[in-house]
Amino acid sequence: MANRHLSRSVVLQTLFEWDFRSLSLDYTRDALHRNVSEFAPAAGDLPFMESLLTGAISRKTDLDLIITKAAPEWPLERIAPVDRNVLRLGLYELLFADRTAVPAKVAINEAIELAKSFGGENSGRFVNGVLGAVYKELGEPGKDEVSKKKKDVPYADMPVQRLGGAIVYAKQGKDIYLALVHDIFGHWTLSKGKIGDAPEIANETTEEGTIREIKEELGLDIKIIEKIGENEYVASDPATGKKRKHVTYFLAESPFAEVKLEQKGGLDDARWFRLQDALELNFYEDMLPIIQKAVEKFSIKSNAKRL
Repeated sequence: MANRHLSRSVVLQTLFEWDFRSLSLDYTRDALHRNVSEFAPAAGDLPFMESLLTGAISRKTDLDLIITKAAPEWPLERIAPVDRNVLRLGLYELLFADRTAVPAKVAINEAIELAKSFGGENSGRFVNGVLGAVYKELGEPGKDEVSKKKKDVPYADMPVQRLGGAIVYAKQGKDIYLALVHDIFGHWTLSKGKIGDAPEIANETTEEGTIREIKEELGLDIKIIEKIGENEYVASDPATGKKRKHVTYFLAESPFAEVKLEQKGGLDDARWFRLQDALELNFYEDMLPIIQKAVEKFSIKSNAKRL
């Protein structure tokens, strides 16, 4: 298995060279042999590497179209070359490889590890988001397979990961504005983050963690006004298994300051919207009740002032 990971690393290096230098297929095969002799002379898996390389290149048009659809806000030329070729490699194995030899979750996990090793700080999360979206569109093949090492965990026994998020608003003149973030799948949503996920912040409250996360993600200093709702969903990670993600949302006030989006995978924009304009945006269904509840509170407060 370690040899297969090394083999994929060599193929990725070769794909990067092919992409960067616009090599022909013959020159690319020569580059693969050179990289094998330099980086993995003892791998002993040349047929696997040749098949993977040739397959990814021959399917380039299909793979690039899928990347474009899965990450519509990220044109191919804007995606970092390493991330772009990790996605091509991962998608080829996910969609076209023999699943009995390479299960879908293995293909995704291997691509994430390559992105972490060779890409930037946020490459792993970006690749995970794109491949995860494609995996869901495929109907999550293999998700019901019972591992020989891991058994299905009942919902009540799944580990719980705490997250905090906020409907961040600001007053500017007579208008109320909401600060929203946009993800790579075309939806506007609320800023949120993990609570107590590092030793030094393990004991922070949900309110404290939400204030910290909003500051890190949007650069805004917020004041928690009140709790506005909660939701919970199950997330599956090929490495750690299923977990329950429990999100607590707050209504939070902020100065009407510049929004500075943290550079990380999954998000590509953040901005202020007037309250009445925000209602027309494309939200996830589970976000709508949270947004609507906040809008109702603003309406009640506005009516109360008029009286």
